[in-house]
Amino acid sequence: MIGKVFTAAVAAIAFAGAAQAQDNMRDDTRVGPAMGDWEVTLSGNGTSDNDFDNHSLGLTGSAGKYVSDNVMLGLRQSVNFADIANGDSQANFATRGFADYVFDLGRWRPYAGLSIGAIYGDNVNDTLAAGPEVGVKYYADNRTFVYAQAEYQFTFDDAGDVDDAADDGQFFYGIGVGFNF
Repeated sequence: MIGKVFTAAVAAIAFAGAAQAQDNMRDDTRVGPAMGDWEVTLSGNGTSDNDFDNHSLGLTGSAGKYVSDNVMLGLRQSVNFADIANGDSQANFATRGFADYVFDLGRWRPYAGLSIGAIYGDNVNDTLAAGPEVGVKYYADNRTFVYAQAEYQFTFDDAGDVDDAADDGQFFYGIGVGFNF
């Protein structure tokens, strides 16, 4: 259900951004985003064993808006599906809001931020998750970029668990493509 809501939200944002882009007199020579621009990203991953009996596929998408030239607020959705031989298929999800500070170094845009959200699905404990994230974007043209990102996420059930949980997190990595409009 949340995946469908996220997909609809990204489509609505893309449509609204495209309509707004026609009204804005944006400097097309500018590399990267400016305040008010929207950004969408997409990355994927997958694995299979050597007999192609066990498979895992994942997809992560995000949508965000630049509230200043360097600060972006957004929502990120991850969907992971595992098809296990002699077992049940599993689907797991992670939905999180994020805030990133993006440094303007021309075509290179390193960033650092924080995310908070939830992890839920089959064979996982439905729980809250939070942590820092860092990454870098490289603009191949003025509005299209490739990026690499690392997130450290720790899980907790309520605010009282945060101090203990922060040391027991895990790292998540992603490489993908993104667009500003």
